[in-house]
Amino acid sequence: MIIDTINNAHKYFSVHPLFERAFQYITTNDIKNIEVGKADIAEGLKAIISDNEGKTAETSLSKFECHNKNIDIQLCIRGNETIGWKPREKCVTPNGDFNEEKDVQFFHDQPDMFFKLTDGQFAIFFPEDVHAPMIGEGLIKKLVVKVRM
Repeated sequence: MIIDTINNAHKYFSVHPLFERAFQYITTNDIKNIEVGKADIAEGLKAIISDNEGKTAETSLSKFECHNKNIDIQLCIRGNETIGWKPREKCVTPNGDFNEEKDVQFFHDQPDMFFKLTDGQFAIFFPEDVHAPMIGEGLIKKLVVKVRM
């Protein structure tokens, strides 16, 4: 997992061949006014923009998730978002089978830690990062870029 601000995104371009293009999408669009919805950015890159009420920790943890085929770049555009995290190697209680079509595995485990994101801060979740996003009060606008492994 990586946590940083969008101003430091250039430091992570070498981590994955599609990261530079993903962050270019973020920095060249009017993110504060971007419309809610989904967009194909390029081959292997998809954007999901949401503007929803924050969830309780209990609700978010019911979908404590990780992915096998995608890396998530989750950018907080507006609001205060808390996210739970735990390394996948420490999760021992699956919540159902891996969903191949949606590329998601849920767990019943509890996070090892919680951290907060606010305007212009992002987290990158790799397949080994189990995460519970969107915890908070009020509206949280965020952008998730799905980066194909």
